[in-house]
Amino acid sequence: MLLRRLCLLALFLALPLRAAELRIDLGHGVKTFSTEQLLARGDARAITIPDDVSFKHAMHYRAVPLKALLEGADADDALLFIAADGFAAEIPAALVLRAHGSQAWLAIEEPAHPWPALAEGKGDAGPFYVVWTDPQAMKIGQEQWPYQLATIRRLPPVAERFPAVRPDAALKPGNEVLRGFAVFQRTCFACHTLNGQGDARLGPDLNIPHNPTEYLREDLLRAYIRDPQSLRRWPEARMPGFDRQALSDADMDALLVYLRHMARRKVQP
Repeated sequence: MLLRRLCLLALFLALPLRAAELRIDLGHGVKTFSTEQLLARGDARAITIPDDVSFKHAMHYRAVPLKALLEGADADDALLFIAADGFAAEIPAALVLRAHGSQAWLAIEEPAHPWPALAEGKGDAGPFYVVWTDPQAMKIGQEQWPYQLATIRRLPPVAERFPAVRPDAALKPGNEVLRGFAVFQRTCFACHTLNGQGDARLGPDLNIPHNPTEYLREDLLRAYIRDPQSLRRWPEARMPGFDRQALSDADMDALLVYLRHMARRKVQP
C-alpha cells in the first residue's frame, strides 16, 4: 500500500500544472481562451523582454499579440485587466490597438515549464501576463504590466462608472486637478478605491475615512510614493514604488493636487 501511494505521489508531481483560462468580454459575449488554445495559435511566438518590470531581469516567453485577442474593441474603449489577486489595471485600448513603437503581448505560462516566482514574496506571475516590447516608446507604466491575469473587460469611462472619484465638474479643461485625476487613474486606481468606488481591492481607500494628504506631511507622502519601504519597513508590503520614469515630478505634483481636492469631496459608501 505504501509503495502504491509513493508511486501515485511521484506520478502527481510529474504531471504538468493545470491549464488555465482567460475570459475576455468586449460587450459581444464572453470569449474564453485556454492555455492550450493560446499556445497552439498560429500567431504565438517566442519573445524576449530584456528588462521585465515584474521579474527585474530579462525573461523569455511564449506569447501572442494582445490586439489579436481584442477583436471588436475600439481605440476609444477603456479595458480593465483583472488579476486573480484582486489587482485591476485600466489600460486605454488605443495603447494596444494603435501601438507606435511599443507592442503589448499576452505571455502564456506553459504548464510543463512554469515561470520562476516573483521577487519579494509576490507569488507567481502566471498563468497570463501582459508584457510590452519597447515600452519606453509609448511611456508604458509599470502598472500596465498586469500579471496573474484572469479577465479582460471593456468598460465605460471611469467618471461614468465611478462618479464619486470625479473632481468638481465646474473645473475647466487644463486644470491641474484634472491632470492629477488622469495620473490617479493610471497609477493609483489599479490597487486602490476612492470614496469606496473602484474595481481594485489590493490597497486601502484613498479618501475615506482619511485622505493620505490629511495625515502625512507632503515630503513624507512624496517619499512614500517613490519608495514605500522608506517610510514603513514591511517585507510583506505589496505597494510598488514609482520612480521618476514611472511617475515624473510634474505628474506627482498633479496627483497630490487631485488628492487634496478630493479630501474636500468625501462620499461615504
